[in-house]
Amino acid sequence: MRNARQPAVHVTIVAATAETLDGLQGYLSLAGLDARGTRHLGELGRKPCSAIIFFPDEFSPSTVLRELTRLQREHPRILPLLVTSEPQRYSGVADAGGKALRPVVIPKPAWGWAILEAIQRRISP
Repeated sequence: MRNARQPAVHVTIVAATAETLDGLQGYLSLAGLDARGTRHLGELGRKPCSAIIFFPDEFSPSTVLRELTRLQREHPRILPLLVTSEPQRYSGVADAGGKALRPVVIPKPAWGWAILEAIQRRISP
């Protein structure tokens, strides 16, 4: 039996702004997820997690696509969620040969509950 205090789902939040990181990390932690944040795309996949929440508008689109492709290739079981004001830019992101989880694209504005719900729908503890 799993310890009730140990969160079942680990998520990483990638955003450039402290306000976004702190706010979403706090919300998801209160909802029972183990949430941590980073401002660096290059740190993706370095720590075990079930999902990575990207705020790609805060970074170079080419860098986001490069890191997303790397993540899908190296860690196909991590669910990528992209919260963006340009959902059409990422809607056609291909998976890595059908092996990786397909990214979830969430249009801005997005609230914490919508992000939490998307994670809960796609990841079972």
